[in-house]
Amino acid sequence: MVPTTEPPSIIHVIIVGSGFAGLTAAIECRRKGHSVLLLESFPELKTLGDIISFGSNSGRIFQRWPGVDALLDPIIHKSDGLRLKTYLGEDLLEQSWLEERKAYGKSFNGHRGEIHEIVFQYALDIGVDIRLGHKVENYFESEHEAGVFANGEKFVGDVILAADGVRSMGRAIVLGYEDKPKSSGYAVYRTWFDSAELAKDPDTAWLVNNGDQHCAWLGPDIHFIAASIKNGKDFSWVCTHKDEADVEESWQAHAPLADAKEVLKGWDPVVQKILNATPSPLIDWKLVYRDPLPTWISPKRRIAVIGDAAHPFLPTSIQGASQAMEDGVTLAVCLSLAGKNKIQEAVAAFEALRYERVRATQKTGEKTRDTWHKADWDAVKKDPESMLLKREAWILNFDAEQYAEANYAATVALLGDTKAAREYNMPPII
Repeated sequence: MVPTTEPPSIIHVIIVGSGFAGLTAAIECRRKGHSVLLLESFPELKTLGDIISFGSNSGRIFQRWPGVDALLDPIIHKSDGLRLKTYLGEDLLEQSWLEERKAYGKSFNGHRGEIHEIVFQYALDIGVDIRLGHKVENYFESEHEAGVFANGEKFVGDVILAADGVRSMGRAIVLGYEDKPKSSGYAVYRTWFDSAELAKDPDTAWLVNNGDQHCAWLGPDIHFIAASIKNGKDFSWVCTHKDEADVEESWQAHAPLADAKEVLKGWDPVVQKILNATPSPLIDWKLVYRDPLPTWISPKRRIAVIGDAAHPFLPTSIQGASQAMEDGVTLAVCLSLAGKNKIQEAVAAFEALRYERVRATQKTGEKTRDTWHKADWDAVKKDPESMLLKREAWILNFDAEQYAEANYAATVALLGDTKAAREYNMPPII
């Protein structure tokens, strides 16, 4: 039985893409009584990926889904803070998460594929209709309905949510033209592996033998972040580095370990030992840049792009997945408050509620990257706290569902002026 405290609606929602934006939108719409069809191009679910982070603003969403927190808890990272070092191995400071956790709530950081599998199964359990192997070929809309063509079949609903990632086909109908991704000038080497070899070496054992640990090494235009997970059993690291390669053909590919060793030549011997224990190849993930979209919604307001399809994030924001989940929650609230006869109002209100918050959050990732990559190291040694990872309350101590419910009516009243409606929802940045 679908857990819901809301009267069921007859809104037919079609979602394209089963990433965290799509799954969250599907779950939240289903919980609120809507009919949900989710189309995913992949033919089968695979446990792919490596480390992914969900802040407390999205952690509270997981905790609202009965049983999900209990399933996620054994597989997530549980350190008490982040140790910051220079690229030569000099200690800068330790940043504790204890007060933040107490004030804002629980975060969920772990293997993307493992977390995704749990959320995917929960969506199935509550009755979301998920069709794998359905590649969407086109979108369409009228004043009264919207739909997609997939596998030669036509699917029609009241609203379409395009959650199909940075190469979203839905962007074209929203923008009226196809925009191509650009290189951000950076890429990330990524990996995940068993920590047994690291545990044997006295120089790396501290990273895995005393519960989960989290450490970042910062250098000129590069940072390297390592984390152990599952009480030190698994190990993951990411390395953000300069990369001007074309992203037209592939934004995610494999790279030999030797490439990372070349980028990190001369770094802390501990980093070198981590690299020596790392299996090859690595994932080489190009950080795709998109100019901020002027709008996330289609001309007839029956289609919305959400998550990475609307707003890709830099990893240094630590908010890409969380903001994708907030999108899904907000849309479900808007649809329920508007009702079937005001779908276009709901879609417009969703964008206005989210637009400025997302853009402000994106900027925090840009600022952190520049702080870490462009540091004056003589100044940093005098003021190591300048390297602290910014953890703003307006981002983390936020409940997307409550906010949308409280601000929907006022936002709708301003929809005649898009700029005013967006500015009404500007976050209280301090």
